[in-house]
Amino acid sequence: MTKGLSLKQDLRLLINNPKYSDIEILCEDKKKLHACRTILAARSELFDGLLYNGMKETYENKISFPKINSAGMEIILEYIYTGSVKEESLTKDNTIEAFYAADYFQLSDLQNFITKTIKNINFAKKCSPELLSKVSETMLLKENDFLLNLLVETVAIIPLNNVEFGRLSITGLKYLLSITHEKETPFVTREYEVFRYSVILTAKQISDYAYRTFMDRLPALEQIENSIKVGNKSVIDHQKVANELEPLIKYIDFKRIKTQILANIIEPLEIIPTEIILSVYRFKALLNVLNFNDIRGKPYVINGIDYVWDESARGLKFIIKDNGKIVQAPYQSAHQNVRAKVALENDIFEWDVIIERECDCIWVGVCASENFNYEITAGVQFTGWVLGSNGCCSHFGNNIENYCPSFGDGTKVTVHLNMIKRTCSFTVNGIRYPIVSKWNNLPSKLYPVVSLCYPGRIRIQPHTI
Repeated sequence: MTKGLSLKQDLRLLINNPKYSDIEILCEDKKKLHACRTILAARSELFDGLLYNGMKETYENKISFPKINSAGMEIILEYIYTGSVKEESLTKDNTIEAFYAADYFQLSDLQNFITKTIKNINFAKKCSPELLSKVSETMLLKENDFLLNLLVETVAIIPLNNVEFGRLSITGLKYLLSITHEKETPFVTREYEVFRYSVILTAKQISDYAYRTFMDRLPALEQIENSIKVGNKSVIDHQKVANELEPLIKYIDFKRIKTQILANIIEPLEIIPTEIILSVYRFKALLNVLNFNDIRGKPYVINGIDYVWDESARGLKFIIKDNGKIVQAPYQSAHQNVRAKVALENDIFEWDVIIERECDCIWVGVCASENFNYEITAGVQFTGWVLGSNGCCSHFGNNIENYCPSFGDGTKVTVHLNMIKRTCSFTVNGIRYPIVSKWNNLPSKLYPVVSLCYPGRIRIQPHTI
């Protein structure tokens, strides 16, 4: 590499380079890093005080940090030398160490960068469960620990079903549940899935047999809603699982789990104290409420996307109002389409469509942008996949009859689009229906779409849970 073209690149060559160093940094794990004392002192008040204090560090070519790991110190050196840190430099193996090392060296800008990186949704999905486990198991924690709370916030908005068993430790899960229990914290996982994840994670620690048994006995909520039957055979390791599960039980809100699931699936497992189950039945009976809100905390807007209709991707006569939230078909107009601005790729998406005024038949779903005609109903096109207010699903003219009951004015339809598995399902007026099994080859990039005619009027909004 030619020198002299970039100060940052030239200084990067000096990082941990023995040739240009005059001091060794000895870290907690006994690993030695090489550095230049003048650069350290110029960039850090703490290093300046340590290296030019007239004491032995001023004259020796070594300095020790017995409580700082080399993984964290390497990030400190990268920041000190270049004024920045490459995004790929932060991993689940060094982020925690780097954060606390930045705090020790009073490098607030570096701490802010690490905080911003942790909040990044892609980084959070890849690393946050492991980081929460690491912090909860290795650090001396307090309830108001900033990093702990930050990691809880990032893991709380990742559905636990998307976190592979083994990524989040039991201790990490306990902190996640304890900090969000009965708190107004954004959360996305339904309480039954919280219970299921907790049980299977503890069973996995006991034996492969226990793990397989509870995987079989505790189907995902989507499978339960699709009427998968669960057997009633006894579980050999149920008492061991009950003992391991005990520290988590008090942070699971069983009132938020449907009564039928409590009675038919959870109670027969014999891993939850009878008094807890009875107290939930009593609570629901006294309030005359069979099903509580099934997600803890306050609503979380999936993906934080602002869903609005696209003026440039609509039927010619359609009227878009309310800053893009509402589309209306004008007088005597035939069925046409409008799609939203947001492109949906490589993630899980959910949004609501509110039918403010019904027409002959309203269609709600997704479309691809390629070869899509906005003047023809989406369901007859090869690039359209929609649910109609007549209760039928349609794609390329092929209908799936009786997917759900017909619906009309005031209906809220939630579209559940999994662009990782390329599947789609719908919730209509609070009732979730199964994945549309015939739509098994969705494209890699889709858009929300609706088809309507006069006098139809439709609102789109982010889904909150």
